[in-house]
Amino acid sequence: MSGGEVAGILVAVFWAILVSFLAVALVRLAQTLRATTKLVADVTDQAVPLLADASAAVRSAQTQIDRVDAIASDVQEVTSNASALSTTVASTFGGPLVKVAAFGYGVRRALGGRREDVPAKESRRTVIVGRTVPAARRVKRTRKKD
Repeated sequence: MSGGEVAGILVAVFWAILVSFLAVALVRLAQTLRATTKLVADVTDQAVPLLADASAAVRSAQTQIDRVDAIASDVQEVTSNASALSTTVASTFGGPLVKVAAFGYGVRRALGGRREDVPAKESRRTVIVGRTVPAARRVKRTRKKD
């Protein structure tokens, strides 16, 4: 055997080893691609119903939001009507009621001032600088001032 034949045999052996490694790598790559394909198929099978459920939930939420919007606009209208009603009632009855109350107070005051047989009630305590003083002490203080 000559050197060229030995070199040819070595190249052929290395070429066979390289082809074997490439074949093993391709087989593993094929297994990985099969597993990935199966995984994508499983995810698709599970995702489609989830997306359908999510779409139905979004539609339901939109329906509820539309209802709430209608209720909010009705509440705003009722609020404006109640405000207008309270303004109307206050302007219609407010002035006369104040006048009647003032008249009643004046009449009580006038009738209360004419009675001489009923002594005026005095308050029992007077507040001085944040504390209360009994009536007996208050009388003493007013005598000292005179």
